Amino acid sequence: MTETETTAQPDWETPLSTTISAGSLIETLFSTASDTHTGWSSCIEDEFVISNLTVTGQDKSDYCRLIEQEYIEEDQNDLIWHDWTVEVHLGDIYIAGHWQIPSATVPIEWEWCEKEATFAFEKACVLFGRKVRRALAIEETLSPTRPPNTRQH
Repeated sequence: MTETETTAQPDWETPLSTTISAGSLIETLFSTASDTHTGWSSCIEDEFVISNLTVTGQDKSDYCRLIEQEYIEEDQNDLIWHDWTVEVHLGDIYIAGHWQIPSATVPIEWEWCEKEATFAFEKACVLFGRKVRRALAIEETLSPTRPPNTRQH
């Protein structure tokens, strides 16, 4: 190596590589999740998806996504589950963390699950060289039968 090569900084576009395991991603990203797993295919069923935010790698086959879904378990017809899932697809492997609660749960638990899943998604996006920025969202009111507010301000 010449003196210039040892004192100059590497180019910012120099590709980097590292070895990570599914287990290390699960421990790092999904420590608060209610369920974690790996698989050869995605566990997400499109008909249950409410929202899907996806970040892809340079070759578009690797990705990370934050999914919200609602579903009913076959043996619990009267119970609707809400699930925030962070799914990382690297190579042939799918790595997923789920934050699941019954839909009728109090709002503070919804906020906690959403916050934890969003934080895991933010951290996972770094694998793909992306940063996440928070934004405001407008939601419809949950119950159209809610009584109107009679107070005037």
